[in-house]
Amino acid sequence: MHTAGHLIPRLRDLLGAQGLLDDPAQFARYAQDWSGDLAGRPLAVARPATVEEVAQVARLCAGAGVPVVPQGGHTGLVGGAVPSPEGDELVLSLERLDRLRGIDPVNFSMVAEAGCVLAALQRAAAEQDLHLPLSLGAQGSCQIGGNVATNAGGVNVLRYGMARDLVLGLEVVLPDGRVWNGLRSLRKNNTGYDLKQLFIGSEGTLGIVTAVALKLFPRPTQVQTVMLGLASVEAAMALYAAARRGLSDLLSAFELLPRRCIELTLAASPALREPLAAPAPVYVLMEASASGLVDLAALMEQFLASCLEREAILDGTVAMSEAQARDFWRLREELVEAQHRHGRHLRTDVSVPISDLAAFMAAADAAMARHLPQALPVAYGHVGDGNLHYNVLPPPGLAPAACDALLHQAEELIFELVDRFGGSISAEHGIGRVKRAPFLRRLGAVDRDLLRAIKSGLDPAGRMSPGRIFTLDE
Repeated sequence: MHTAGHLIPRLRDLLGAQGLLDDPAQFARYAQDWSGDLAGRPLAVARPATVEEVAQVARLCAGAGVPVVPQGGHTGLVGGAVPSPEGDELVLSLERLDRLRGIDPVNFSMVAEAGCVLAALQRAAAEQDLHLPLSLGAQGSCQIGGNVATNAGGVNVLRYGMARDLVLGLEVVLPDGRVWNGLRSLRKNNTGYDLKQLFIGSEGTLGIVTAVALKLFPRPTQVQTVMLGLASVEAAMALYAAARRGLSDLLSAFELLPRRCIELTLAASPALREPLAAPAPVYVLMEASASGLVDLAALMEQFLASCLEREAILDGTVAMSEAQARDFWRLREELVEAQHRHGRHLRTDVSVPISDLAAFMAAADAAMARHLPQALPVAYGHVGDGNLHYNVLPPPGLAPAACDALLHQAEELIFELVDRFGGSISAEHGIGRVKRAPFLRRLGAVDRDLLRAIKSGLDPAGRMSPGRIFTLDE
């Protein structure tokens, strides 16, 4: 802390009053993420406005031996960007690195700094008749640097892939303050190791993403958004397989919402309405998009007619306006806030093979009913890519210690089933601090050696986001 005391004045000289916050009264915004499950205390908050300033901050911290925690839009759910409660970590906020460096409509690419808000980049692409397909519920506040650092997923993964699939190049400040310039907008570059992949999904543990070159697509001129009612999860997964064939590569989103999810959202958002004339056990929110000469409306009509003939669906409606389509999506997106209002609860972010998803849900429901009948499971997700959010709400009025014990038991039950089905305990949220223990228990010896080699090669002092994912001595 004596060394850190010398660091603060030097950071203030470098960044100015707007670039360094060292008054604890200013820390609230930077002390926790949206989930509110963890809270910390920054040593200070550095807010550099240029890549050169980021590099100088990193060099100063390296010289002082002070840990650094890169931070974006505060929308993470695993505590990866939350500072430690000891007050010994410098938060490095990328929020002032928010320039769009350029859009290339012929190359179908853009270059943006890490602090650019995702929704702003989507709008900038649309203004050039282009499409940035990364789409998240938090897109109005999450930042592209954080999206890359956590390999964000979202609703369009089944067609466009994760954030990793959209990154063409990166600019990264390394722990020692050097700047790696891999900011190329090439589709093909087979010159040895693909270094950018080391930083995508690394959650700030290997370096600080300062700019991103992103892949863009033609802006869809036709979008068909459909809400369907089905008899079961099994029926929904059969519909998914049929939609992948019937709608070809035009299918961009396929969201599963059991009836309980609709009821939770409607209770929390009275302005929303029932999506169909009669309640259904399971709902599917499906979207397809196209540009060019494809007659998407006719294709969707033909597909839905065949589903009705086969009695594959109970009911359904196609959004007749953008406003109606937004309301359908609000039923999905506001579900997160609806759960948040219930207070502390278990958020999982698991994936299993798509063909096993219905069986996994049935097994998880049975395990909850048998071991934790007082809890309320809320399962939904991007089932077109096998990603399920199997969340658990504790009963109201439970004492904090009893609540923690129930949620821990629920997580253990769910993760055991994930292992049985050959799945992953984190499909898109990452590991951070929250999932370190279950992650480390599942890490093989060879995996540990490889991870340790990468971490020690880039951050031998272990100063970048320490205690996230894993540490060199684990």
